Amino acid sequence: MHGMGAGGWIFGPLMMILMIALIVGVVILVLRWMGIADGSGNRRDRAVDILNERFARGEIDPEEFENRKRALDK
Repeated sequence: MHGMGAGGWIFGPLMMILMIALIVGVVILVLRWMGIADGSGNRRDRAVDILNERFARGEIDPEEFENRKRALDK
């Protein structure tokens, strides 16, 4: 006998779960830091694209275009 008893059976799987959670957390943080997982930039870009399209079609005048663009930049 190695003297561990049943303690190895409890902490082994627990440590594996904690290690997997740590790795997943680090991957998520790296993706957010790189701007891949954060969708806020994509939503803003899409809003600006829609605004540009509406201006190009003549749906909004230049003053309204500038006001809305400033609002999106905030």
